[in-house]
Amino acid sequence: MTRSASTSRRRLLAALGTGIAGAAAGCTGEGGFGGEPSYEEGNVGDVTATNASNRSASEMSAATALAQQEPNNSVTPLETLSLVDHEFVVESGYLGSTIQGTVQNTGSDRIQIAEVRTRIYNESGNLIGRYFASTGDFEGGDAWEFQVVVLESPSDVAEYDITVLGTPS
Repeated sequence: MTRSASTSRRRLLAALGTGIAGAAAGCTGEGGFGGEPSYEEGNVGDVTATNASNRSASEMSAATALAQQEPNNSVTPLETLSLVDHEFVVESGYLGSTIQGTVQNTGSDRIQIAEVRTRIYNESGNLIGRYFASTGDFEGGDAWEFQVVVLESPSDVAEYDITVLGTPS
């Protein structure tokens, strides 16, 4: 092989490599499908002793059965999923610490799975838990009122962050 043929082959391979990398980047960028999720901060507010009681053993068992602690690996950031609002709420009984809010499917297409992901932090800023809520067959234009059950005691939760992900149909 001559030097010019070898150089041309390298240029072709380099161009193909750049093109493939560019195409992959386009599929996983911030533009709406793929990439890393963007979390927004949530404020816990003033948790008082009257609304921050710990769950009993039977209440904790019921809460543990409801709390989603494993993420869905098939979800990714989607442009059409919008986190409309969210707040930390202490419910009575087994629910205890929760994060509640609304997600809107702003697109016209159905989302196969939508998942809210939360990360819970203590007063020192240390991550103390991750909790999830999910729904399926989320039609375009619809709103979903979610509730994430958090197993940490309300008095241990200082802040959280949150995002929404999905799987298109």
